Amino acid sequence: MKIKSIGLTIVLTALITGIAVFYLMTSLGFNTDTPTTGQATKEGTKEQKIIYWKAPMDPTEIYEEPGKSKMGMDLVPVYEDEMAKDDDDKEREIVYWKAPMDPTEIYEEPGKSKMGMGLVPVYEDELVGGVDIKINPVVEQNMGLKVESVEKGPLNHTVRTYGHVTFDETLTGIISQKSSGWIETLYADYTGFMVKKGDPLYEIYSPSLLASQEEYLSAYKNHQRSKSSLNKELLESARKRLEYYDIADQEITRIERLGQVQKTLTVRSPYQGVITHKNVIEGSYVKTGASLFTIADLSTVWVEAHIFEYEQNLVYEGQEVEMTLSYNPEKVHTGKISYIFPYLQPKTRDVIIRISFENTSDELKPDMFARIKINTNTGKTGVFISSQAVIHSGEKKIVFVAKGKGKFTPRQITTGIFLEQGRVQVLSGLAQGENIVVSGQFLLDSESKLKEAIQKMIESKSGPATAGQTAIKEGSDDFFDEMDEMDEKPKDDFFKDME
Repeated sequence: MKIKSIGLTIVLTALITGIAVFYLMTSLGFNTDTPTTGQATKEGTKEQKIIYWKAPMDPTEIYEEPGKSKMGMDLVPVYEDEMAKDDDDKEREIVYWKAPMDPTEIYEEPGKSKMGMGLVPVYEDELVGGVDIKINPVVEQNMGLKVESVEKGPLNHTVRTYGHVTFDETLTGIISQKSSGWIETLYADYTGFMVKKGDPLYEIYSPSLLASQEEYLSAYKNHQRSKSSLNKELLESARKRLEYYDIADQEITRIERLGQVQKTLTVRSPYQGVITHKNVIEGSYVKTGASLFTIADLSTVWVEAHIFEYEQNLVYEGQEVEMTLSYNPEKVHTGKISYIFPYLQPKTRDVIIRISFENTSDELKPDMFARIKINTNTGKTGVFISSQAVIHSGEKKIVFVAKGKGKFTPRQITTGIFLEQGRVQVLSGLAQGENIVVSGQFLLDSESKLKEAIQKMIESKSGPATAGQTAIKEGSDDFFDEMDEMDEKPKDDFFKDME
């Protein structure tokens, strides 16, 4: 009887214990069926956890549960370990060192800046421009990725622009008549007429000039008879009047030699050059102050060239400039910048610079089209890369740094001036010797943005665990640990405990 009661007690105890365990596991949210993805198996191992499901033909088509894509294909699982970060990201990596007072002063190793101050490290996590990605070597080859090194050297920038030849305004003059009269003879009778200083331009009959001649002849004759100081002053005064009318010395000497008043007087050119404007014809009446000729000296000409607004700090007065013309592109003319306009052109939004060129052979003619080349090598050195490597994403400029083993990191950089051979200066974000992608980087950018968007979506859905969820998980772990210990005890010890 005693043995039967003991056996019955054991059976009842096992039954009650089993029911209690079942209800406890159910209340804690554990599934008593066969373990599924993400749950512990009997062997104590864990299977990979599925984060989401995606369409095989479109990685942007994402689902929370398995099923069919829009194209009717089976969805592909994406596991948690595929989204995990590499172990290399745990420690902060120093990209380069910079001067504390000048962020464009970049060094590869720690030390002192030009001002004698300690260099400051720049970490890679401070230059993040997106999410790191990994590419299979085969896929990398099919994408046609091309990698180049970041270089450091002289910042040679060449300004190439256009311009046109124009007159030197400082060597241009206007011939205007200072007394009214009639043009009796016109020597410079067409536009483009070349004159030298002292060449006759025209003969004019003017009543005012007749009166001035008579006054001068009277003073001249009195001075010849009596060379007193009074007669000398009167002669000098009469001569100055003729000179103020632009009458040349040889014309006054002719009046003295002939001893009589001339009907017409010859007006000679005070400039050397070409007549660009002619506003008089022979026999016409001209008033006092009328502009008759415009004469421009073409021994020196100006070229007005246009440069962009961001290039104005690269040019200065006295800087040497090279110019070629379309009719003879092999010949290079050398000139110097003589003036930089202090304002921008309202329509073209550029700056005009004025360049002076010698034109002794008369090859440079006004309104010619010219190609301008300005070498702006200032002797400065800096870091530069190929401009093709830069991805312009709104206000940010991104490049992809090749870390090796198929890993690529997007890096935000700051660029400076454009250099020769399609290169651009880097002010911050890169150091000499780093490898960057110069071809196929747009595909990497798309992959990085997609991965970043997926990570944000996962973080928004999962979120951090609450305190209650953490406590339940810890309690369930302790319970299963105790159950494992009971299974490991010998059966004899178990019956002893029951007695």
